[in-house]
Amino acid sequence: MVSDPRYRTFLETNTAEARPPLVPEIRLRLATEITPLWQATEIVLEKEGVPPPFWAFCWAGGQALARHVLDHPETVRGRRVLDFAAGCGVCGIAAALAGAKAVEGNEIDPVAMEAMSMNAALNGVDLLPQEGDVVGSLDRVWDVVLAGDVCYEKPLAERVIPWMRALAARGTRVLIADPGRSYLPSQGLSALATYSVPVSRELEDRDIRETTVYALLP
Repeated sequence: MVSDPRYRTFLETNTAEARPPLVPEIRLRLATEITPLWQATEIVLEKEGVPPPFWAFCWAGGQALARHVLDHPETVRGRRVLDFAAGCGVCGIAAALAGAKAVEGNEIDPVAMEAMSMNAALNGVDLLPQEGDVVGSLDRVWDVVLAGDVCYEKPLAERVIPWMRALAARGTRVLIADPGRSYLPSQGLSALATYSVPVSRELEDRDIRETTVYALLP
């Protein structure tokens, strides 16, 4: 991926280096104040059709899944991993630190791709960029797919979950971390662990989100 100097400048101006509370081993460039960043995104990037800056926050699902990977490196060690809808890239970075053979970071947002690249460099790991919509792709060779908090919207969940089940049926291990979102499937999940994740009240309606890591069943 060719770095875009506009996006890099935007990130350097509107984010600061931080360590997520549940995974302090990982350094990320994140928003320090939520409202100003959202406004800056609308002013600077909206005309280009760039999505809202979800990449600027380390959401509960991403933190829980990254924690699980770091605590259970055998999940990804020596394997080819996809960090789906990666945002800031925390899950992919955790997989790389845990010894994955190769890690792809997927996003549809070019600013998120730039943020992932910067965050990977901060942690001394490589994330292979995978920009664009990969939902429906069954010809890629992924041993493990990581997805943090992808069931917050019905249309997204209805597209993503059947595709991930198809991947699981082909032998890919699919891990989803969810903090109780409305559109998480009620069946076909095997709970692996639950984490208490500190979150911001500006993003959530509480200070702690109980977040469960599941293996998605075919």
